[in-house]
Amino acid sequence: MKTIVKAILLSFLSTQVLADDLLIKVAQPVSTKHAANYFQSQGLQTEALTDTWIHVKGDTQKTAMLQGFLESGSVVKVQKNYKIKIQENYNLKSQLAQYLKAHPDTGSQPFAAAKDNPPIPQSATESTGADPLLPKQWGMNDIGVQNAWKINPGNKIIVAVIDTGVDYTHEDIIPNLWRNPKEIPDNNIDDDNNGYVDDIIGWDFLSNDNKPYDLAATTVSELMNGGNPGHGTHCAGNVAARGGNGKGISGVAPNAQIMVLRFIGNEGTTADAIKSIKYAVDNGAKVLSNSWGSEGEDPADNDNQALRDVIQYAQDHDVLFIAAAGNGHKGVGYNNDTDSLPGVPASYANDNIISVAAVDSKNNLGSFSNWGAKTVDIAAPGVKVFSTTVNSKYSDTVIPLLGATWDGTSMACPHVAGAAALYWSVHPEKTYAQVKEAILNSATRLPSLEGKMTSNGKLNVEKLMQQP
Repeated sequence: MKTIVKAILLSFLSTQVLADDLLIKVAQPVSTKHAANYFQSQGLQTEALTDTWIHVKGDTQKTAMLQGFLESGSVVKVQKNYKIKIQENYNLKSQLAQYLKAHPDTGSQPFAAAKDNPPIPQSATESTGADPLLPKQWGMNDIGVQNAWKINPGNKIIVAVIDTGVDYTHEDIIPNLWRNPKEIPDNNIDDDNNGYVDDIIGWDFLSNDNKPYDLAATTVSELMNGGNPGHGTHCAGNVAARGGNGKGISGVAPNAQIMVLRFIGNEGTTADAIKSIKYAVDNGAKVLSNSWGSEGEDPADNDNQALRDVIQYAQDHDVLFIAAAGNGHKGVGYNNDTDSLPGVPASYANDNIISVAAVDSKNNLGSFSNWGAKTVDIAAPGVKVFSTTVNSKYSDTVIPLLGATWDGTSMACPHVAGAAALYWSVHPEKTYAQVKEAILNSATRLPSLEGKMTSNGKLNVEKLMQQP
């Protein structure tokens, strides 16, 4: 068996064009730190990602050295460091194309002011009162959050929003930011010895700094070329915008804490996703909100085992992984059970995943939303969703000059992440499996979703909070 594995991996190394950016799983009990030190001594950039995976970058001509390491029996698997993107809003792309065709000279004109890594606020001025924009949140009201809050508004459970970052200066997000209790702000010391200096509210794994700000695109051309529209901020508001503070909106979990982890701009990598997930788990997050992914895996490599393994790491530490089911192909949803390129990581078999589809205000499955009787679990509001946006704003449209709205399983996923946090904060004795079961068992069954997901229904937070 070892000979077969070795032959496959040697073949991989000898044929891959991208052999200069690899993820390597070392055999136990080989230390990833030891392996990383070895590759570094050979002139390659290397970092240990987990206890079993390392990231190696360098000259493809040194593949022979990798082969030598493989010959020693120290390697279990070699794979590409896959690129990862936020779930695409195809409707937005279509609207952008039409706009640029009609206004070819305006693509480079900014529609919003740029903001680059502002200081992290130390605290927020607290106030009380009804959230004035809550009536605009059709999704929140549709899933029964207000009655759910009457049962229990929840408390300070940690939710990691793993995305494009968050506008951490937003008036409705500042009060619910997770604050690392073991880190002294701005002293340039890694006080908690976790490898990250001054990681006060999380980390930016894309820029490798402690300010995971949501650097949204400011022109139509940037958006058209795959720029981030402020995705992470919109998602974070659905999870846990502060409730009852007399400002803006409320998330499903109005008292939860948002751990901000940025690993995607226009795109990200598997290595940075792994580091984000591991950081979240190691620093106390119980729920991970993941509105990103891709259409299937590379057929030449079968699967992204490194990503599967770190999701398993979360499961082993009793952490839920909420994932967007996918926005189809060019805006047309498909069956993740049967398609050759199912939405991933939502379709992975890890038990701690809750895969989320999107419904509109009329209980119809979004035309873009993937589904799957075996691989998609539940639906949640994901069409024309009103939430927080960059620069302390709120909207259900991506930019004012277009008709494109905030649509996607990306918007549905945070509703379920917030629901998981709300319920789990009230029932801390529950396991991830019990929380997942409660969410799926309390779903409202809908004819439009029958046979298209494991729960056959959409999220019902009121009924969830009635669960023992």
